[in-house]
Amino acid sequence: MARPSVSIPSSVNITNQLSEKILIVHCQSKDTDLGAHALAVGASFHWSFGTNFFGGTLFWCKLAVENRRISFVAYKEYYDVFGRWLVCDDGLYGTPKDRPVFLKAQWMRPYIST
Repeated sequence: MARPSVSIPSSVNITNQLSEKILIVHCQSKDTDLGAHALAVGASFHWSFGTNFFGGTLFWCKLAVENRRISFVAYKEYYDVFGRWLVCDDGLYGTPKDRPVFLKAQWMRPYIST
């Protein structure tokens, strides 16, 4: 017997709060590639989707500015990953509802071999 599909509305929002830099955001799930987006300072990339109550919805993103990178899980169903993110000069911050903002990840520079 098939389980009924119960869709729960959810969303992710990523805001560029870098000082004077364009942010490249590329997000995807197992089934959906949202493509790369260039965000000016103060701009946001937002998408909404329905999660399956019985499934495991997962979106991950790669952020790039100049030669710095961050990869992270932007939304993971059943976990405390909520989908509201601020990208700042010192890293990526999560903004959970009713809790303090926290630093999720710092910028990584690519490995250069000598």
